[in-house]
Amino acid sequence: MAKEAIGMIECKGFVCLMEASDAALKAADVTMTGWEKIGSGLVTAFFTGNVAAVKAAVEAGADAAGQVGEVVAVQVIACPHDDLSKLGSWIA
Repeated sequence: MAKEAIGMIECKGFVCLMEASDAALKAADVTMTGWEKIGSGLVTAFFTGNVAAVKAAVEAGADAAGQVGEVVAVQVIACPHDDLSKLGSWIA
């Protein structure tokens, strides 16, 4: 895998996810690789970059999203296994 970390922010509602994604992309040098509609109003955004940048971006995104809606989950996976790319095209 080309990137060192994967970050995810899961929110209730698309507007909340947009707020999270905007803040995350502004906070650190990360790439948003995609987003998924989970169901029941849940949506998740995926970010890649170096571990420190992804951690900073996900934290900033979750904080911003919490101001306008509900953040359900936040996760950073450092050094993900190559086989995780089989789960979706959003993992570059």
